[in-house]
This record gives sequence, C-alpha cells and structure tokens, in this order.
Amino acid sequence: MIKRFPLGSAWMIIAAFLFAMMSILVKNAAAHLYMNEYELAFWRSLLPALTIFGATLVRKQTLKTPFFWSHMQRSIAGTMALLLAFYGLSHLPLATSVTLNYTSVVFIALLSIFWLKEKPPLKTWIALLMGLGGICLMLQPAFASDRLLDTLITLSGGIFTAFALLQVRELSLRGEPAWRIVFYFSAVATIVSAIAATWFGWSHLTSESLLYILGIGATGLLAQLTMTHAYHVGQKFTVAALSYLTVVFSAIYGVIFAGERIGWLEILGIVAVILAGIVSSVPDRKTVKS
Repeated sequence: MIKRFPLGSAWMIIAAFLFAMMSILVKNAAAHLYMNEYELAFWRSLLPALTIFGATLVRKQTLKTPFFWSHMQRSIAGTMALLLAFYGLSHLPLATSVTLNYTSVVFIALLSIFWLKEKPPLKTWIALLMGLGGICLMLQPAFASDRLLDTLITLSGGIFTAFALLQVRELSLRGEPAWRIVFYFSAVATIVSAIAATWFGWSHLTSESLLYILGIGATGLLAQLTMTHAYHVGQKFTVAALSYLTVVFSAIYGVIFAGERIGWLEILGIVAVILAGIVSSVPDRKTVKS
C-alpha cells in the first residue's frame, strides 16, 4: 500500500490547495471581470459533467440508476450549496466565505439530532457547541457592518451542504458509485446555473475570462478527484482534518495578496469551526477497535 500510494492521506493537502485555488479564481473573476456567481457555477459544473459523461462512454458504463429521485434531492441541495458558496466568494472576504462553507458539520449534527432522530455521541455535542460558537463569533463583525445579509446568505449554504452530504451517505450505502453521484450533481448544477445565468445575464467571453473559466473548471475537477483519492487511500480522520487546510490557504492568500483584514473575532470563529470539524471527524471507539 505504501509503495503504490506513497502520499496516503497527504493527497488531501493537494486537494485542499486546489479547492483554495478554485475559490481564489472565483473571487478574482467576480471582483475583476464582474462575472456573476451563476455563470461561474455553470463553468465550474460543466467540465466535470462532460468529463464523467465521456468517461462512461469510453468505459461502457451506465448512468441508469434505481435511485434517480434520491440523486435529484442530493443534486438540488448540492446545487443550492454551490450557488450560495459562490455568492459568498463574490461578496465576502475570502477566508470568511470559505469558512462559512465549512459550517456544514454543525448543520449535519443538527439534522442528525432533530431530523434523523439519532442519538449523537459526546464528540458530536462538543463539535456542535464549538461550531455554533464559531459561527456566533464570525457573525459579530457582520452585525457591526453592512455584511450581515451577505453573511447569513452564505451561511445558509451550510444547511444545503449538510443535507447534500447526508444524501451522499445514503446513496453510498445503497451501493451507488461516487462518479455517478458526482455526475448527477454536476449535470443538475449545470442546468440550474445556466438558467439563472441566462436570467441575470452572461458576461462577454474574453481571453482573460476564458483562462479563469478553464482554471475554475480544472481546479474544481482535480480537487474533487484528488479528495476522493485521498479518502480511498488515506486514513479518514487524517484526511478530514487536512481538508480544513483549504481555509488556511484561502486566509493566507486573502491577507497577504488581496490585502483583506481579518479581525480577532473572525479568526477565533474560523479556528472554532475548524476544530469543530476535526472533532467531528474523530473515529468512534467501535470503529477504531474494528
């Protein structure tokens, strides 16, 4: 195993960097080229959809599934999460918007308790309290500025992400391959974002915008594939913990290269959300023993 996959869990470091690069490209495309979040989401989703569709033709695989409506529920929730995430990247500081996208761990805990009626272990309660505390800290500066609405809109994306991840878990337990789940999500996101972009207006394609489009599509696809590979060959807890490096990479870029300022309350909130995600990823004792 070590000889075949020498990086192991470290593949997630590459994935985190690629996710951060995608976020940076989306942020810059919105700020400098005035591209709206809908057309950016369209280009982000189109490349994976076409790539997976082409791969199924080459490998003679089928996209037919007995769980079509489950795919639709996951895909619609995932599409809403993607659009709200891109909205945040277009209107909020980079580190803040990326962190708010990672609050799904809090909403997964809430949905598990109140919707799925599960009895969570102690670690879930700890992660929930830390995550909620981090969100409250990050909301404090927003109350004192004109970013409150943008912050709440971006935060709502965490709810859709949580629902989408729960649906992914159900589909995976039913035996659906990851590539099919990603295809349906990408296809639905492409269609929905295309309709929205047509309504709000498309930007004129230029050589510069084309480079951004290719960069967003490529980094998004490579990040997804690298993350999937990391979970396949690495330790799940380590991979999950390393995934939060996306926040760190984004914050470093925002502060050093984009001149963004992050207050102490926001820094503490970001740290709390990251720690909540790491705590929630700690394997149960039964899992460790087995």
